[in-house]
Amino acid sequence: MKRILSALAVVSGLAAGSAAAQTCGGVYTVKGGDSLSLIADSLYKDAGKWTSIHSNNIKTIGPRPNALRVGMRLNITCLDGLPTGLEGGTVVAAAPVAAQPVQIQEGDASIRHKINLLTGDGYAPFTAKDLHNGGMLTDIVDAAMKEANPDQGYAIHWVDHWGSHMDPLLSNALLDAGFPWGKPDCEAAPDEMRCRNFLFSDPMFEMLVLMFVDKSRPFSYVNDEDLFGKTICRPASYSTYFFDENGRNWMRDGKVNVVQPASAKECYEMVLEGKADAVAMNEFTGRAELKQFGFTEQFDVVPQPISIAGLHMIVHKTHPEAQQILTLLNDGLRGIHENGTYRKVIEDHLARIWAGY
Repeated sequence: MKRILSALAVVSGLAAGSAAAQTCGGVYTVKGGDSLSLIADSLYKDAGKWTSIHSNNIKTIGPRPNALRVGMRLNITCLDGLPTGLEGGTVVAAAPVAAQPVQIQEGDASIRHKINLLTGDGYAPFTAKDLHNGGMLTDIVDAAMKEANPDQGYAIHWVDHWGSHMDPLLSNALLDAGFPWGKPDCEAAPDEMRCRNFLFSDPMFEMLVLMFVDKSRPFSYVNDEDLFGKTICRPASYSTYFFDENGRNWMRDGKVNVVQPASAKECYEMVLEGKADAVAMNEFTGRAELKQFGFTEQFDVVPQPISIAGLHMIVHKTHPEAQQILTLLNDGLRGIHENGTYRKVIEDHLARIWAGY
């Protein structure tokens, strides 16, 4: 199988070890009286890891974490050696190696003969040069492209100035496709810039968007009305379209006050100062930032996602081979879902992510 990856050399593998093999993770069948937090407490000895179970089973559970049904089969990721003894568990003999730096190489003269894919640093855990295999989505894209095996080969290029990705790099076909990007509700807002100018792949990963709140000022979120009048913080560099998706129109109609300071740290500080009620972030970035800023002990997670956001590959509509590129990637994604590679990659990264919290 041909594999050309001039802009990114990935480093992977497992540390050698002689410990006796055991199984970890697997499939859990929901029983009467179960909830995600109870399952997490039983399997991980940590009720707070309910979001890991929800995130890993979004297609099965749906957006509401209380939508469990008896008999539902949930894929359970191995996190820090737990749980053991489940059906379909993975044999684990050693811990994964620490993340290795991604080596960046210069492009070569044949660059235009490849499918050139674009990403950038600093969007952990999805794309980051110092993460294992360049991050979760870089690993998924690489696996999907390997599965698709384009005759001309492909390359993943890193340009760390994200503002240049859509324009001019993709709008002028200087590079062919970019990842990972969120997709607005294009049916409701066809004139939104991304909808107007780009085509989207199938979702490569779907993540929970959660609200992080001051432990001393928690609130319940069951129905939309529970958020009306609340002030929700979202850093200026992050999209806000999920507030108006699927007919919500929370921002558009002034039902929710959204504030956007320059940085994520300012968002968390605004909540602690009582200037905002919650910070809305995807669960991975949100937890990582709480740890980075030293706020972990001061915040709780509202046990209901405010949104489920997909991450996609995008190609500019003016690209002469836009549909062919997306078809190739989508075929590769379906292939790695069917052969089990997708689940292995995701669970490997989820284990590394949770180990860092």
